[in-house]
Amino acid sequence: MTDKTVVLYPALGVGHLNPMVQLAKAFLRRGVAVTIAVVDPPGKDPVLEAAVARLAVACPSMTVRLLPIPPARADKPYSHGAMRMLAELRLASPVLREFLASLPAVDALVFDMFCIDALDVGADLAIPTYMFFPSAAADLAIYLQVPACCRAAPSSFGDMGETPLRFSGVPPVRALDMPDTMVDRESELCRTRVQQLARMPEARGVLVNSFEELEPRALKALRDGLCVPAGRSTPQIFCVGPLVDGGVSVNGGSGERHACLEWLDMQPKQSVVFLCFGSGGVFSVAQLKETARGLEESGHRFLWTVRSPREERNKFAEPELEAFFLRGNTFLPDGFLQRTRDRGLVLKNWAPQAEVVQHEAVGAFVTHCGWNSSLEAIMAGVPMICWPLYAEQRLNKVHLVEEMKIGVAVEGYEEELVKAREVEAKVRLVMESEEGKKLRDRVAMAQEMAAHAVKEGGSSDVAFYAFLKHLEVSKAG
Repeated sequence: MTDKTVVLYPALGVGHLNPMVQLAKAFLRRGVAVTIAVVDPPGKDPVLEAAVARLAVACPSMTVRLLPIPPARADKPYSHGAMRMLAELRLASPVLREFLASLPAVDALVFDMFCIDALDVGADLAIPTYMFFPSAAADLAIYLQVPACCRAAPSSFGDMGETPLRFSGVPPVRALDMPDTMVDRESELCRTRVQQLARMPEARGVLVNSFEELEPRALKALRDGLCVPAGRSTPQIFCVGPLVDGGVSVNGGSGERHACLEWLDMQPKQSVVFLCFGSGGVFSVAQLKETARGLEESGHRFLWTVRSPREERNKFAEPELEAFFLRGNTFLPDGFLQRTRDRGLVLKNWAPQAEVVQHEAVGAFVTHCGWNSSLEAIMAGVPMICWPLYAEQRLNKVHLVEEMKIGVAVEGYEEELVKAREVEAKVRLVMESEEGKKLRDRVAMAQEMAAHAVKEGGSSDVAFYAFLKHLEVSKAG
């Protein structure tokens, strides 16, 4: 396959770039040349900029091409942050087209699920165009059914509260657990997303960051054609995951092993509760205090990554949070750090999540249910305490808790304040109870299945080569 060239086209944001990078590495391991085309808007996210810079250094065999675009509209504010991203991706389409046309040969264009306009670019240039779906196959099953469900619903999902929505291939989903981009069907954002979802079946195929053994029910519904309208065909599904960061021993890119890992080395096996909520995991001061009280009352060891609270984001840039803690000021209860210093460690802003989750001292993972994080926990065999915050995370909570049964959800997340007693109760449930043991046993089974899936001859390895064979047929056609 060394004569193949694939262009990967991620959406904006580190959360979309990271799984696409893992996909690129999987292509490279199979001898396929890869270029990642990254949209480069004015005033881009410094976190994304740093990630792109690290990528160029860490993976020299991977070509990274920036696609500069003009500024998005400035005449009025966007109703939602996602609208800005979608506007910038539309502006990137002609730049992407010009770049692809300049290449001597492109065997496939693989676009992120938000970059749906890439379908038109691929069609114009007669390039086989596939979608990369970085989340769960169950999310894909739901998304393909959303346009019809949205039309048939008596009102917007945001007005339906706990009303269960029924989709093929997944457990019932409460309307309030739908992604926030889809809650108001009269909004510009929801209309735009529904239009995008309706176009997904136009892709030649879909590469999904999951594996066959994890989501058999959703995959069967997809392949049986139950998730698309009558008369439409489901693109071929290729489960090529889990595509996750394998864990690199670096301290913020310095090359040194992070100090928290040395702290974990001194803790008993499966004794530590790890709390980490991703780059967007920002809470109120009240929530930080409730979480701290719950951890303290649980009596368990913990490693907790804290970002500056919502009310203080304009006062403290993230680098300044470290100095704020060192001065003895925190957003946590008085004396909390001193009282828990022998069994707890609070980190400011960042932790090497992939490595921490894999550490044998970690016994539970309190997570926002981002799919990257969920897969990392599965690969490490760590049960999850699910605390979804935004995007598709509430859907992932449904899959992890109700379908896979490898996590438990905290109550109150939908009201944006989880009480201390709830934090304590769920920590104790996972770390002490018989139900927690059952969670641990089930996630250990999922871990074993994931490891087998990515081995030579495993389901995801076979799916990857099936995709490459499909690509040859597409080019011949």
